[in-house]
Amino acid sequence: MNPETLKEMQEIDWWHNMELDGVMTNGRDYTQEKLPMMYLPKDLKGKSVIDVGAWDGFFSFECERRGAKDVLAIDTITWQEGPLWAADKGREIMHTGKKGFNFAHKILKSKVDSMEIEVMDLAKNDLIEKYDLVLCLGIMYHMEDPFGMCKVMYDLCSDDGMCIIETHMDCIEIKDKAVMAFYPDKQCNNDPGTWCGPNPQCVAGMLKAAGFKEVKMVFGNEQVHRGVFQAWKKKQ
Repeated sequence: MNPETLKEMQEIDWWHNMELDGVMTNGRDYTQEKLPMMYLPKDLKGKSVIDVGAWDGFFSFECERRGAKDVLAIDTITWQEGPLWAADKGREIMHTGKKGFNFAHKILKSKVDSMEIEVMDLAKNDLIEKYDLVLCLGIMYHMEDPFGMCKVMYDLCSDDGMCIIETHMDCIEIKDKAVMAFYPDKQCNNDPGTWCGPNPQCVAGMLKAAGFKEVKMVFGNEQVHRGVFQAWKKKQ
């Protein structure tokens, strides 16, 4: 990477850690460490993928690297420059918008498509097709209507499709009921954009109520209250 390009990269406020032309971005997220926990299919040859809430696009580009024929990355808020709704240790972040995604797209010579559209508007958009793999990573707990989001994810899946959901969880100690914590202010990580914390039973219950025939939690960490779920339209 030449000095001018490196300088451009260093001026971007990265969220994802990803290697670009031999240089690692200084993202705030531990993306590389989280990748194995997402249980992405190793071979996506010939598959179509939509990455809901793509941010810098790490998972979009990773799916492309694994052979996906078509990848659509969507986002809105994190692709807008200015004060970001997410807090960082109580400090407001002045975000550089879509510059990270665009920079990575250029360096990787990627063919990933992108669209700025709200999650809940996806089902209303005639341009949106069905996808073999739907990624919804770090989105559910930011939704005012998480069950409605699950129904949109179901509608996006092809008949043989799968959805991977990664989310913050709460109320994990309650094992016998599907429950969800509601955060009307900044009770979760001082973040006014985090609305809810479902327990594992609640995540699985919402996905099944949305129509998914089989749901499995493939990763769960009670210490950091994170979970990863796979949901299929058909029984596996």
